[in-house]
Amino acid sequence: MGRPIAMFDSGFGGLTVARAVIDLLPGVDLVYFGDTARYPYGPRTAEEVRHFALQISDWLVTEFDPKVLVVACNTATAVALEDLRVRYPLPVMGVLEPGLESLLAVTTSGRVGVIGTVGTIASGAYQQAAEAIAPDVELTCAACPGFVEFVERGDTDSEQVHVLAQRLLTPIIEAEVDALLLGCTHYPFLARTIANVLGPEVVLVSSADETAFSLLRELDPVATAEPSGRRGTYTFVSTGDVDTFAHLGRQLLGPELGTVVAHCWGDS
Repeated sequence: MGRPIAMFDSGFGGLTVARAVIDLLPGVDLVYFGDTARYPYGPRTAEEVRHFALQISDWLVTEFDPKVLVVACNTATAVALEDLRVRYPLPVMGVLEPGLESLLAVTTSGRVGVIGTVGTIASGAYQQAAEAIAPDVELTCAACPGFVEFVERGDTDSEQVHVLAQRLLTPIIEAEVDALLLGCTHYPFLARTIANVLGPEVVLVSSADETAFSLLRELDPVATAEPSGRRGTYTFVSTGDVDTFAHLGRQLLGPELGTVVAHCWGDS
């Protein structure tokens, strides 16, 4: 394996980014780290999440020497991205900026929404970025506790998750937004439920998809240099139960998710 793209998330959510990267850059090697033993990150303190992000990134950079590091987790992006960019002499990408830029590009009314974990929304990262990029846009943010847990259980379309979505999305509905950013990489798995609650007039933007497109632009010279027809190799690592990760991850990502390597932290 050559120098891969390395990415990490608290669990399965970043697989939405991995899926998009595999589709866009089929010849590039990929390492995915799911910190499922410590998910969800959303309710944790910023310092805890920052510690986890640095710990995982140090391990990925040491073990795999990646050509780019992707923080495929909105909560970790919000609290640790700048620290990681200072720490490593390689491109470090997050999921916040690409998603927000796409959200602002599709709105026609200037009323937009962002949903995310408690940690992401409480960090103020989206609010600050929107104010800097487009101060005239009316942004409504809503935390959605419980969404990540439903996805991690593989429950994305039950009556229970639909009822939860109706309750949590009330501020978004009342704000009459015309575009909504799914500000957590787990949330695209709930896109059908969210769309049913909001209605067809609201455009859903995936931070996962937009991150993959940004990665494509970042790696275009490298990607075009890959041997024609070459398929990338994919490595998946989990700090939780590897059988559970393999079973659910395969349902969410597809057949590219093969054997899952177990990883255990000494301080966990």
